[in-house]
Amino acid sequence: MQVGNILRNTTQTKEKDMTNNENKYYDEEEKEIIESIENEEWKSIDKDKKEKVEEAIETANKTIRKEKRMNRGLSERDLRNLKVKALEEGIPYQTLVSMVLHKYVTGKLKESA
Repeated sequence: MQVGNILRNTTQTKEKDMTNNENKYYDEEEKEIIESIENEEWKSIDKDKKEKVEEAIETANKTIRKEKRMNRGLSERDLRNLKVKALEEGIPYQTLVSMVLHKYVTGKLKESA
């Protein structure tokens, strides 16, 4: 069943159940969505594109879930300081390293003044 049909059926059922026509939609957003579907402003994705989108989503999900091990030597001083910071944060130092690296590669790690 297509989304438009589901929404129409839901709306029709809701309209039958409600006595006050002013409240036939849950909110303004729902009203806009249903009206845009009824006005045929939505287009179906052709089968090839749909398969490609699903494949891309699946690949992205698999990539996100993969965890890789990394071995890197650190100076004793840096490791000791990492452990101190992690203890202050109440998290394992390995988690702190992962968080810092993630923030760095996503551009969210900012240098303090």
